[in-house]
Amino acid sequence: MTHPVDFEFDDSPREECGLFAVWAPDEEVAKLIFFGLYALQHRGQEAAGIAVSDGRSVVVYKDTGLVAQVFSESTLAALPGSMGIGHTRYSTTGSSTAWENAQPAYRSLPNQNGIALGHNGNLTNTVEIASMVRRAPGDPRATTDSDLVTALLAQHGGPLDRALLDVLPTLRGAFSFVVMDKDTVYGARDPHGVRPLSIGRLPSGGWVLASETCALDIVGAHFVRDVEPGEVVAIDAGGLRSTVFAKPDPKLCIFEYVYLARPDSVLNGVPVNEVRVEMGRILAQEEPADADLVIGVPDTGPIAAAGFAEASGIPYGDGLVKNRYVGRTFIEPTQSIRQQGIRLKLNPLRSTVYGKRLVVVDDSVVRGNTTRQIVRLLREAGATEVHLRITSPPIRWPCFYGIDMATKAELVASDLGIEEIEQYVGADSLRYLSVRSLVRATRQAADGFCRACFDGIYPIPIPEDLAEPKYVLELPHAPAPRERP
Repeated sequence: MTHPVDFEFDDSPREECGLFAVWAPDEEVAKLIFFGLYALQHRGQEAAGIAVSDGRSVVVYKDTGLVAQVFSESTLAALPGSMGIGHTRYSTTGSSTAWENAQPAYRSLPNQNGIALGHNGNLTNTVEIASMVRRAPGDPRATTDSDLVTALLAQHGGPLDRALLDVLPTLRGAFSFVVMDKDTVYGARDPHGVRPLSIGRLPSGGWVLASETCALDIVGAHFVRDVEPGEVVAIDAGGLRSTVFAKPDPKLCIFEYVYLARPDSVLNGVPVNEVRVEMGRILAQEEPADADLVIGVPDTGPIAAAGFAEASGIPYGDGLVKNRYVGRTFIEPTQSIRQQGIRLKLNPLRSTVYGKRLVVVDDSVVRGNTTRQIVRLLREAGATEVHLRITSPPIRWPCFYGIDMATKAELVASDLGIEEIEQYVGADSLRYLSVRSLVRATRQAADGFCRACFDGIYPIPIPEDLAEPKYVLELPHAPAPRERP
């Protein structure tokens, strides 16, 4: 059997996972979840799944692939129910291609009930949690932190709401959960609220939980509020009720504004699009360039590039075209196609960039390989100068909370200075937005964010065993070491 090939020839940060949940007796729940996951496809492209309940039992359907590849009219029709949860996945632990690691995770209970769970984030005390799980003969083997949490909830023995209040305080790390049994849908966030989760209300009176507000919009739900850090909400026939299981200390991942979230989402009451435009404006003021044209690297770059152009007075143009249908494929590319690398995803508009001094705005530089290729493509297309402007600070520290930046070895800025990176990628100049300016663009206080990948200050302590290289090497599909100049 041919294994899926990741056709994403770039080293951009991966977007962890997307969550969606619905309680709506008067709606076609499976279809609502499908469209909600479709809106959250950017948060995970490896697997998708839906769990539903008709009040008698929980049924789960999941598979590897994009949302539109996993589900069809017939599969959705076979998922009747008045409530459900959905998940679209990019793996940070466990095999990315194994069906068993697609979510929602599921465990049956002795009373013929069942528990399904979807997780966005990454736990840091997985070893400790694993030691608490009692695995009986024949039980499925837990290979992810999400599976372990589901197993802990299932073995609790009490009602799911009681199990959540007992289990959630034992977890460390970043988590947003959607959880369900046959009667109730739950949503929860870790005490720091590293990963987002919002509550919406359908016109029919039903309730929705979603990783981003853009998914509320697509199903016609209006935003009510965010699930608060350290809060678990329950939704059933009695409506929505809330319990605080831990003292909140908000530390939303600031990279949500930089790259992860869709521009039409709202985080902490602030539109993502407005923040990205402001990043570009501030970048133009702090790091100007003498150029003829400003272009952005899709998808996030063009929004900030428009702000850079506005503040600098340099005209804005579309200089790179993205093939939006490059994703996972079951067809093995030939060596000659592989050698085309980034061209499979991005291609320059020669007539736009030829003879121009360019300001190229992008969201981040991780390993630097993609950035290097983009600079080369633009020069081959006739650009006379390429000035890179990055709307985030240098990424110098790995993320342990759910973004696929797990080792310092893969981060070009971890041991190279800006001038060295500039030389490596082949740009005429390279400048970054500072941490202070990035925070200023969000119009929020700095202490309300996790900024660890930029400043190395981890709001949730990282155990030594997790920080050791041996832990990273156990992860499948670990990125290859970056190229060096």
